[in-house]
Amino acid sequence: MNQAIARLRAVQTRSISPENFDGAPGGGGRATEGTGAACARDLGPGWKISPSVDIAPGATFELANIDGPGQITHIWITTHTDNWRTMLLRAYWDGADEPAIEVPYGDFFGQGWGKFAQINSQPIAANPHGGFNSYWPMPFQSGARLTLENLSTVEVRVYYQITFETGGDYAGLGYLHAQWRRSNPLEYLTPHTIVEGVEGQGQYVGTYLAWGVNSNGWWGEGEVKFYLDEDEEFPTICGTGTEDYFGGAWNFDVPGQGYTEYSTPYLGMPQVIRPDGLYVSQQRFGMYRWHLPDPIHFGHRLRVDVQALGWRSGWRYLPLRDDIASTALFYLDRPTARRPRTPSADDMEVHLRSAPVPDIGAQPPRPPA
Repeated sequence: MNQAIARLRAVQTRSISPENFDGAPGGGGRATEGTGAACARDLGPGWKISPSVDIAPGATFELANIDGPGQITHIWITTHTDNWRTMLLRAYWDGADEPAIEVPYGDFFGQGWGKFAQINSQPIAANPHGGFNSYWPMPFQSGARLTLENLSTVEVRVYYQITFETGGDYAGLGYLHAQWRRSNPLEYLTPHTIVEGVEGQGQYVGTYLAWGVNSNGWWGEGEVKFYLDEDEEFPTICGTGTEDYFGGAWNFDVPGQGYTEYSTPYLGMPQVIRPDGLYVSQQRFGMYRWHLPDPIHFGHRLRVDVQALGWRSGWRYLPLRDDIASTALFYLDRPTARRPRTPSADDMEVHLRSAPVPDIGAQPPRPPA
């Protein structure tokens, strides 16, 4: 274990939750109203009166608003699986008007298909049944604000706790950025863009892909490419195949077992969704790679993309038109960066269950509008 955990530091730990909305010292457990008030009616204050919040359709809820320098060290959050692709998680650093993080709630935690997959990694842990944890360090110099926007047509209930520290020296630390893009379907002979147009000094630290296959055969021959600084047509870093980038090999296919899920501290393919012969009509995959021991440093510019390649007859590559959604994470020397347009509810939507219409069986029920 790193000896840094034993080093004494003159910092203060604070925590924001529905039991202490501003993280004030001694401010926890004081609620007299909240989503648990009826359950605690025989017990009174201090007995889980406000464990969660309800976010109205179309509303944005402020999870945390922190003044001064500090660093978010842990986020735990949970909500019903139906909400994982209907909410947008955002983070704003140092009073910026534009978010540095703008990602569908589930994708930030490696859950892009609205169906749970266990993740046992260093910065992200997804635990049964939908307990999402982030250990990505999120430093800031003068303030931080985290929000959740509910893009669905129903009220959603969210439980959360955000732990942070103040009083330390955070000078020289980069701001965490997370960006989401989806190609559905991918344009023919066009790589899927993971990041583009980022300017400034920083390091790329993570990729999550939710990949939906639209063709028979193997789909992961495409290379992941990193265009750094002066790169234009050709990249400085070019991988050898999609499964190779995520630390696997030979199509993720264990003979006799087929596609095989795995989750390790820095990379994994924790999710394989197989067709059911009815409405779940195609294979879907969730894959992550966290560049923690091997961050990709850039001096002033960054672009990243991934090809989608399969096979056609004659051992020729087949450009694919798959459904690819990517979440890219990087630290940058500034709190804002060029980012894609904000996704709509339709942009994010995935079919959540084995039914002809996504609304059937949803919780809470979603009758025809």
